[in-house]
Amino acid sequence: MTTETRLPTLRLFLISFSGPKANKGTVTFSKEGPKMVLTLSDDFVVPDTPDPHWQVIDSKGNTYLLKRVMIKGDKYNKSITLPAYIRDVAKVQMWCAFAETNLGEASFKKAMK
Repeated sequence: MTTETRLPTLRLFLISFSGPKANKGTVTFSKEGPKMVLTLSDDFVVPDTPDPHWQVIDSKGNTYLLKRVMIKGDKYNKSITLPAYIRDVAKVQMWCAFAETNLGEASFKKAMK
């Protein structure tokens, strides 16, 4: 006999993105067991730039450049599970790796763990 254990999920919402290219939509922080997940809202518009990426900044100011936002065709990574080495999230940015510039960001009032 096996039993299924469901991990609790905690959802918290960030403020809207603001910036020169990423200024529409929000990002949701959720914690599924030990995993931290970021999800873009349905009204988020992917910046029209050559190479937009997810970028996270933690409470100590460490910056983590993560997955590309765009994938094949007009599809995009709407959600991302953060690697275990990221301990908390203070800001979420859309970062253009080609131009090395911040396209827009959303910030927590305090870092999420």
